[in-house]
Amino acid sequence: MAGGHRVGAPRGGLGALAFGALGVVYGDIGTSPLYTMKTALEWGGGATPEVAIGMLSLIVWTLLITTSIKYVAVVMRADNDGEGGILALMSLLGIKHGDRLGVIAIGVLGAALLYGDGAITPAISVLSALEGLKLPIPAITPYVVPLSVAVLLAVFALQPLGSARIGKLFGPIMTVWFVTIGVLGIGGVISHPGVLVALDPRYGFAYLFTHGFTGFLVLGAVFLCATGAEALYADMGHFGPQPIRLGWYGLVLPTLLLNYAGQTAVVVEGAVPAGANPFFVLCPPLLQVPLVALATVATIIASQAIISGAFSMTRQAIQLGLCPRLHITQTSAEGYGQIYVGFVNWTLMVLTLGLTIAFRSSDNLAAAFGIAVSLTMLLTSMLMFLTMREIWGWSLPVSLVVAGLFVIVDLTFVTANMMKVFEGGFVPLVVAAVIFLLIWTWRRGRELMLQKLERDTMPLSDFITQVHDKSRVPGTAIYLTSRTDVVPVPLLHNLKHNKVIHRRIVLLHVVTDNVPYVAADERIQIADLTDNFYSVVVRYGFMEQPNIPKALDACGAKQLHFDLMDTSFFVGRMTIVPARASRLGRIRTKVFEAMHRNALAATEFFRIPPNRVIELGGQIEI
Repeated sequence: MAGGHRVGAPRGGLGALAFGALGVVYGDIGTSPLYTMKTALEWGGGATPEVAIGMLSLIVWTLLITTSIKYVAVVMRADNDGEGGILALMSLLGIKHGDRLGVIAIGVLGAALLYGDGAITPAISVLSALEGLKLPIPAITPYVVPLSVAVLLAVFALQPLGSARIGKLFGPIMTVWFVTIGVLGIGGVISHPGVLVALDPRYGFAYLFTHGFTGFLVLGAVFLCATGAEALYADMGHFGPQPIRLGWYGLVLPTLLLNYAGQTAVVVEGAVPAGANPFFVLCPPLLQVPLVALATVATIIASQAIISGAFSMTRQAIQLGLCPRLHITQTSAEGYGQIYVGFVNWTLMVLTLGLTIAFRSSDNLAAAFGIAVSLTMLLTSMLMFLTMREIWGWSLPVSLVVAGLFVIVDLTFVTANMMKVFEGGFVPLVVAAVIFLLIWTWRRGRELMLQKLERDTMPLSDFITQVHDKSRVPGTAIYLTSRTDVVPVPLLHNLKHNKVIHRRIVLLHVVTDNVPYVAADERIQIADLTDNFYSVVVRYGFMEQPNIPKALDACGAKQLHFDLMDTSFFVGRMTIVPARASRLGRIRTKVFEAMHRNALAATEFFRIPPNRVIELGGQIEI
């Protein structure tokens, strides 16, 4: 963004921002010790010292290579005006070379996969935390699933209220969480310091190459320790890269490594009963129930971060034209990122509760977890190659080597995770496939609809000449349009059926740029088209919520004044019908029609006063 302070940009000192980031950015990856080591041991051949040392080595180097080097050190450099995430990366590449179908497809698929992950993360996190009660209170085992359902219901039910108030507690709570798991880890390492040999990557390779197919399969479980890495990148816009890096290297990474080492120590000592979670065994018995309580709160924060991320990604998709308009509620006047999207919230709730009830344990859900994120990471690596070449200007050999190493690592994890497709891994893939097809249908349908509308109109300059001598009625008519060089169809309909043309005609075109935020002095462009016709182009970033009344007020600074009481907004309300030879296909046309019919009205999305709106309907074949 050129000039000005970015809306929603982080404020405060570096330490304060890093502290705040602990509550938003690291929730997912910070709660991974609850299930990663337990799952890796079960998939890797049992809780034996040899297996545990091998698992620890693989976990350590996965955190170092995938999270610390790839994401924190490299990928987070690819910011789109401060924003991160696969859609922001897709838009960044779009700035350089415009819309490219391949880049858009990769970005859309990555976003669709993250929605699948968004349904699984709350389920596996809360289940794994509450399963810790089985150790100190075995009788509670039958009630773990109902308790998990109750916690998840509360999390989703409270979303409409926003998290601005309780969000201030996220940083302190997650700080306590990381310090706690780090201290527990130190206790385990002190009792058995020999586990530190796992820092040598040869122990990880030795396990992989001596356990055949099981050694390869276990990589799917090991990958669980890094599933939150994509979230670090996606949440970069809230705090900036430096606070995230400070929090990662200064607290999160050391405490995670210590905790995994401590869990390995109790396994090596033989202190882990069959089926028990070494994370909770690491804790003294008297403190296990308080630890479960803290873990549950930490997983709620992690779930909140995932849900909020889904809301933010949905807003980006809407602004980029990849999704129908949905009702977005701003839940806080202080933070622009504090939004609520009801449709996304309730859909995620149904999916999450369904997964919790169907799989009934974190062990079963582990098979479904990881596939979506590993595929998204692979897609991010592919886009990073283009970024290195086209944005950063790296040479082809260097780009191939760096991005190629990332792709090889990601492909290894993707392949290992794919081995669990039939044990639950199909769930996020099915969800992602459905979302991808819906997004692609919407994008193609809008493209065909706009092409059809443009064929049914005429050049604006010709129209202005033709109506020059026609009588006009008082007032201002604003027509929302996708182009300012042709006549909006509602304007033609109004003249044809009502025989009315207003004294002042304004063609209003709202544009979403491939940047997250647009500076106030660049937002509005006004052109006098002669004969009291004007075009007004209002530009927004993909992280901004359009507000047309505010934009019209700002036009006053450019000598174009509006009195809303003397202004009418004309919008088209088109009914979609399938053409005999539809280019979209009959089934996809019906899907597009349903999405179009249920989309939020443009007037509501753009916050136009409803009592100043006139809708003109029509049919359009695609």
